[in-house]
Amino acid sequence: MEFTKSLIKGKLIKRYKRFFVDVKINKEVVTAHCPNTGSMEGLLDEGNEVFLLKNDNPKRKLKYGLELIMARNNLVGVNTHMANKIVEHGLNANLINELKNNDSIKSEVFFNKETRFDFLIEKKKQKSFIEVKNVTLFREKKTAEFPDAITTRGSKHLLTLIDAIKKGYKSYLIFLVQIQNMENFKIAKDIDEEYYKNYLIAKKAGVNFLAYRCSLSSKEIRIEKKLKIINE
Repeated sequence: MEFTKSLIKGKLIKRYKRFFVDVKINKEVVTAHCPNTGSMEGLLDEGNEVFLLKNDNPKRKLKYGLELIMARNNLVGVNTHMANKIVEHGLNANLINELKNNDSIKSEVFFNKETRFDFLIEKKKQKSFIEVKNVTLFREKKTAEFPDAITTRGSKHLLTLIDAIKKGYKSYLIFLVQIQNMENFKIAKDIDEEYYKNYLIAKKAGVNFLAYRCSLSSKEIRIEKKLKIINE
């Protein structure tokens, strides 16, 4: 996924009210939209290098959006709205080994009245639901983790993916690691023990879990490499 225009480099001052970040660009301080509702643990140190995307929509109050943060020498993609676009590009370009050569790819498909999954793919008449989770947490040098905060919605998705299997679908959950240099992935069970329990239940029930790392630059983000999931 290429950015629509060149990103603008700045220095992080602070994040506040969840959706706002103050950034210093040269000698000017601007307020940018923060498109990430998570805790963003480990990413928000003052002075971190950040990259903003400028928008020209006159209806939007904030003229900049936060896209990338350099944290502990790793570039991290923090725009959760980009995750599905990156995975859709990956599906179309056959960058996900387990999900290549699909006959059809549909996005934002309802499974039931309460739950809509990110993708429904079909290959040789087998339909599969895919849910995507954006990963920005890393507390160890080469290991990415999810979640970075308690996620009841995430647990609900795991249980609904099990229901999809019972109705004849295949179920996949892709942990999209938008962090450079990661080699492994694990569930942060100390942050959300309930999510970890439901992950184990879903794994036993046949939900397929995949973790893929992205390559990141100020020009594009794309799926790069499969990571090992290390906690079972």
